[in-house]
Amino acid sequence: MKLRSFFSFLSVVVLVLLLLSAGGFYWLIARHPMRVLSGDPKTIPGAALFVSRQAPVMASLLLNPAQLETFQLAATPPAARRKVREELDQLKQSLLASTGLDYKRDIQPWLGDEMTLAVTALDFDHDAANGQQPGYLAAIATHDPERSREFLELFWQKRAIAGSDLVFEQYKGVRIIAANPPASEPDRPTARKSKPDKYRLQLEAPKVPIAPAPIASLASAAVGDRFILFANHPKVLREAINNVQAPDLSLDRSKRFTQAIDALTQPHVGLTLIDLPKLAKLLGRELPIAPQLPVDSSVTVIDALPLSQTLMVGLALNQYGLLAETALLSPDETPSSSPSLSQPVGALQYLPSGSSLSASGTHLDRLWERLANGLAPYETASQLINQPLQVLQDRWQLDLPNDVFRWATGEYALAMVPPETVSADGMLRPDWIFAAQRPQAVADQQAIAHLDDIAKQQGLNVGPLTIGDRTVSAWTRLTTTAPKVSSQPLSLQADVQGVHASVGDYELFATSVAAMDKALHAADRSLPADESFKRATTSLLKPNNGYLYLDWDTSRPVLEQQFPVLKVLELAGKPFFSRLRSLTLSSYGSRAGVQRGGALIQLRGTV
Repeated sequence: MKLRSFFSFLSVVVLVLLLLSAGGFYWLIARHPMRVLSGDPKTIPGAALFVSRQAPVMASLLLNPAQLETFQLAATPPAARRKVREELDQLKQSLLASTGLDYKRDIQPWLGDEMTLAVTALDFDHDAANGQQPGYLAAIATHDPERSREFLELFWQKRAIAGSDLVFEQYKGVRIIAANPPASEPDRPTARKSKPDKYRLQLEAPKVPIAPAPIASLASAAVGDRFILFANHPKVLREAINNVQAPDLSLDRSKRFTQAIDALTQPHVGLTLIDLPKLAKLLGRELPIAPQLPVDSSVTVIDALPLSQTLMVGLALNQYGLLAETALLSPDETPSSSPSLSQPVGALQYLPSGSSLSASGTHLDRLWERLANGLAPYETASQLINQPLQVLQDRWQLDLPNDVFRWATGEYALAMVPPETVSADGMLRPDWIFAAQRPQAVADQQAIAHLDDIAKQQGLNVGPLTIGDRTVSAWTRLTTTAPKVSSQPLSLQADVQGVHASVGDYELFATSVAAMDKALHAADRSLPADESFKRATTSLLKPNNGYLYLDWDTSRPVLEQQFPVLKVLELAGKPFFSRLRSLTLSSYGSRAGVQRGGALIQLRGTV
């Protein structure tokens, strides 16, 4: 079995099974509250003591996978349970197909209540000759140490029979077993010519390599009676053992980890810790490096990094899907801010139900400033924010941050409305609706009036337009069309670039007459009345700073057009994306240098 196969199995158990099972949890949770699924919100993964405090990523499932499977079956109608069971069994066995192992017979009997995966280092051997070699570690809890050790013996027997060159090592009282790839694997040539013809349990004498030493494909160790470890090299396991014997090296003793855990207030069944700069580097994107430290400094490089670059996510399950609580560590000098919204803002009444994407809250001017500064080092995240804005700016010929965001100091709501037709060039061009509370300052009101002047400077005509019983202001570009018959006069065509209306205490802007019509009549069926949106607002904590809401079905075609890489992600995560209904994000403010937030991923099959 190749390394990626075993780690794929673990990853699927930790992530995919969790997501697949979430849809059926509403039935069970309604009868057996979160005490069944979650313990203390301060729960720390036991395997964190094996992980270095400099690890870029760590993800933990704090439940036995059998519980997830049992809950899924309990929530499935009796007629469909056999099919669900067969699908789950097929998934597990397909990942073990090349190993000769059986999940129910060889793994399930000893599997405990925690599984942790971690990228422990960006380059564990620090050897430029073989390129960047990330360290991967899997720590699996066991409730039957004897059965789990038997599993390891069986696992390595099958590796030896398959031709792997096994190497044994005793390190600080722990036996480490590793396997170099067999010579038949073209991607990893081994330095050893001879292959064992049977499973050997004694140390082999070192041989003189005839080529650069290969990177071992897999290594394992049983540590005490609690965990068995797998890694992609013995060095990764040795460092994990060192972390246990020198606790100050481990993640669970680091300042950023304890601070992030303390920031979580909700029960959770899973945890993920991400060092954002290191993750970006792992994915091939460079971010500002850590500051240089004095030689005699007792502060580690990881603790000296700006804390805003560390993200902790706690995962739980509710009746609508997967619920996440986030803690983003920020510099200590970051001022604390308390959220002020106990309910959705009134500006949402002008966003129609069925909007693909919406953002709402207060003080858009401050939000934009924080986003622009905070996302500047992150190219991908900046693109996600700036690209839709660039579309609006090109369409309206406006500098949105200066011409609009600056005066939007009250409530605001922005929505992307899915296009009803495809344009002549085959592109999907959604409409946008923006509603903002009218400012009281005279200068800000003049800034709104100045938008008409900007439109005129762009060669647009500004004039009244009647929609129903309401008169609005339209920005149009007049063009002439040649007649089909020479005797006919030229025809004049008005292309609407934008529409502006003042309604009650709000200023409304839309990219088309149809979009403005939807905004003016949204009260009949507004976004706050949408069931999916209501589920999100009832699941996330209050008070908060507003919501970012994404309806997957209606936004998917537009997003795939703007970000082609999304299709690749959908293919890789098909079990998840095929069930995704919506995504909602919210911010809970910041305190003591930690910015808190939440997210709800709604899945199909929920109420």
